[in-house]
Amino acid sequence: MRTTEAPDSPAVFDRAADRKSAYVHIPFCARVCPYCDFAVVGDRTDEMDRYVQAVVGEIGRDEPLAPLDAVFVGGGTPSLLPVGALARILAALAERHGIVDDPEITMEANPEDWTVSRGAGYLEEGLTRVSFGVQSTDPRVLLALGRRHGPREVGVAVASARRAGVPSVSVDLIFGHPVETEASWRRTLDEVVELEPDHVSTYALTVERGTPLSRWVAEGSPAPDPDVQAARWEQAVEILGRAGYIRYEVSNHARPGHHCRYNLGAWAGAEYAAYGLGAHGHRDGIRFRNVRSLDAYLDRIEAGESPRQGSEEVRGWEAEVERLFTGIRVAAGVNGGRAVEAFLDSEDGRRLAGLGVIGLVEGRLVVRQPLFTDAVARDVLGLLEMSS
Repeated sequence: MRTTEAPDSPAVFDRAADRKSAYVHIPFCARVCPYCDFAVVGDRTDEMDRYVQAVVGEIGRDEPLAPLDAVFVGGGTPSLLPVGALARILAALAERHGIVDDPEITMEANPEDWTVSRGAGYLEEGLTRVSFGVQSTDPRVLLALGRRHGPREVGVAVASARRAGVPSVSVDLIFGHPVETEASWRRTLDEVVELEPDHVSTYALTVERGTPLSRWVAEGSPAPDPDVQAARWEQAVEILGRAGYIRYEVSNHARPGHHCRYNLGAWAGAEYAAYGLGAHGHRDGIRFRNVRSLDAYLDRIEAGESPRQGSEEVRGWEAEVERLFTGIRVAAGVNGGRAVEAFLDSEDGRRLAGLGVIGLVEGRLVVRQPLFTDAVARDVLGLLEMSS
């Protein structure tokens, strides 16, 4: 059962470090958004069954991890999966690793794909959490982001998930597109709050290299304004906080008991298996990634070969620095350790502490000014030059 603990509780974050989870990537999209740099493919849904079979095969050949506390099915657009496919994937995970009695099973979904009957099917297969890629409720922003849904589908999808009985409903938003105004962003937040989701994520639009958006910006289209994005972030914290959502990570807000277990585990340095093209995992002190090409992934799996494209060791001092690097994003802060002590004693750490950007709260390093988290993270990486 979900607890009523606050999502920003240090105890909730610390427990996440010991839990095991799995990520499953579903790369198919009806249309690829111009800002997206994930491992996705458009117009290849005819390969869906073959791909699911390949994922099941990859899972079956993996080394057992431990009973999984959380499974995150991301994409791409996992809501394009036919009802029945999720059950096949979860059955393979349960057979190989085991799944705890009360797991978090998350699926990302597009609002336009969701229906009551579809949601009921996924729920019967084991779904406990859905994360809707809403991004905005402003039609102009949705058009600029290349989304296929309109504002109406957002409300219908969230209501449908509720009627289907999904225990936890999340909404993802993107802010800072140049066509967005302060008023339209505030309206998006107000309209999402009215839908009463359990969790809301708010992400700044990023121009990623190699995307259509990056080419448009290079050709003269306006780029997102960092100062405007900072103001939008503050708006989100204010409006969501007033509505009872607790910010437990830079971009994530939840009601008590509705934090994302999978994400907390990743930020806490927990181990997680990963399956599908482009998937990244972390096991036994090794961080690894799979090939990003659909054809290469399918060919390798069907030939009985590993889909791994690269890996690196994250042990000892590197693991301690990474624990600090990812943990500073979390509102609970990072428990003391060698990297925390070294950072506080470094020139960068002393400067940031003097400016009030970071500080110690009951022995935990906390970023007091979350808008500067990325700057703090860059300074943390300087610790990698030190020996253990």
